[in-house]
This record gives sequence, C-alpha cells and structure tokens, in this order.
Amino acid sequence: MGNHSPTNYSLKKIDGRYVGKFAAMASPCEILLDHTDLKLAHTQVKTAVQEALRIEQKFSRYRTDNIIHALNHANGKAVRVDAETAQLINFAATLFELSEGLFDITSGVLRHVWKFDGSDHVPDPQAISALLPLIGWQHVHWENPYLQLRSNMEIDFGGIGKEYAVDRVFLQLAEMDERALLVNFGGDLRARGPCRNGAPWQVGIESPSAKKSTTQNISTAPQAIQTIPLITGALATSGDARRFLLKDGVRYSHILNPKTGWPVQNGPRSATILAKDCVLAGMLATLTLLAGKEAEIFLNEQEDIKAWLIW
Repeated sequence: MGNHSPTNYSLKKIDGRYVGKFAAMASPCEILLDHTDLKLAHTQVKTAVQEALRIEQKFSRYRTDNIIHALNHANGKAVRVDAETAQLINFAATLFELSEGLFDITSGVLRHVWKFDGSDHVPDPQAISALLPLIGWQHVHWENPYLQLRSNMEIDFGGIGKEYAVDRVFLQLAEMDERALLVNFGGDLRARGPCRNGAPWQVGIESPSAKKSTTQNISTAPQAIQTIPLITGALATSGDARRFLLKDGVRYSHILNPKTGWPVQNGPRSATILAKDCVLAGMLATLTLLAGKEAEIFLNEQEDIKAWLIW
C-alpha cells in the first residue's frame, strides 16, 4: 500500500450504524460499528487503518524496507527478529507440524512460476521441480529470536497475515468501546454482538463462481448462497474464486502442495470456517483445502468450529 495516510478512509452512517471503508493488503476493508457516536467512529476507523497498514508494511513480501525483505535477502546468514515476528514464525512452525508439511511459509517461491490469473498458462514441470529444493521449513534454522534461511529460500506470511490483521484490529477496537462491531478484511472477519436491536450480524457466503467478490461479503447480495447469523466469533474463507488457472477443462487452484509444487486436486472449491478468532479460522480453512478429497475427514477431527464447504 505504500505510505498511506491514516485518514485515507470513508465513513458513512448506514441503517443506523457507522461503516468505515478503506483498502489494505490488496483487499477492501470494512469496519461496522453499531453505535451513533461520530467522534468515536472516526477514532476507531483511524485506528483500524493505522494498524492494518502497519502490519502490511511490516510483513509484506513486496516491500524492500521490512523484516521479511531482510530475512529473504540474508544470503544464508541468521537474522534477529522482534517479538511480534517471532510470534508469527512460531505459529507458522506449529502449522507446519500440524499439517505434516502441507502448510509451509517457505513455499511462496512457487509464485515465480505459478501466475493464477485465470489464464491457461500452466508452468513447465521442470520449472516447478527446479524450485522444490528451496521449499521446506525443515531446512530452516529457527532458534528464537534468530531465523536462518538457506540462500535463495524465502518466507511469506501471506497465508496468515490478513487474518492476523483482522484479529489485531478487532481487539484494539473492542477495547475502545463495548458495543457490537465487525471487522471485515476482504471476506475474512471477526465480530462481536449482538447488535443494539438484539439481532446477530448477517454474513453471506458467496459462490466461488461469483465474478466480483471475495468468497464472503457483509451483504445478502444475489450471489450469496447462504447467510450465516453471527453473534460472536470469526469467519475465514479459502477458495479459488479469484485465483486459478483453467486449461483443457481442468481448474488449477492457487492452493499449492509445497511437497510437489502443484495445486491440490479433487478438493472443495471453497471452505468457510467459523472459529473463535480469525487466525484460527483462516488456518483451518487453508488446511481444509490442502486436505483435498479428504477435507471432510479433516474437518470432522476438529473441535469447536463450524464449516461450510462448496465442492
């Protein structure tokens, strides 16, 4: 996003509540506040913008002035990281173990050959194979606070960064006011309710075939195939609605198996997970798709969640 001003947002009163909108992490972001205090609403939305952009600037792989760039260009040397970065690394390491290596933050190098732009440009198998030696968390030396990558290896927090931002913003806004609120970053969201009228928030799960959407929106737009009444908790969706390739009748999802370098086949088109926080929901949504044809088996092994799959 670059150096955006914290005031780069819109704030409108819609149906008796304030709705703040801005852009961050290549996503449309919404803050829904179930109160009528204009001054407080401005303060809350400014806080949300500042925190979202802080996280994006700190952890984006596209920048050259942050810790991710330093780690990815250390040429095999160990780099000391701060406590927040260490927390995310620990979480990613846990996900790697839980997923038996399918969730791997070193697999981002595959973006050099896979361009999920809706075209039919499937990369050459040899180009994919050439990148596999650069993938594998087991090759990384992590001893908090020092991380050491092999030369030309990279880490990428893209798989958990937006959900982490949702949780951070939600917790900050929740401390500022006790009334109902909802934080929605590109369809990954966290809410607290009920609203003043006693009703839950209404969240629509959209079809993965919808042309203009993330897989969720705070609406009951025509593409919504199911509406979820949400009082408290977080929803995250992983799917191939916008990022895919299509060749010879075969749809290639952007969910890649880091062990093979190829998209997971025969899995759901999308998975929406309801959990206590957004990071957990996002993790489970991604792991569900990585499970492929055994997605339902994976979900049946989880506790204290709800899930919606579209095949």
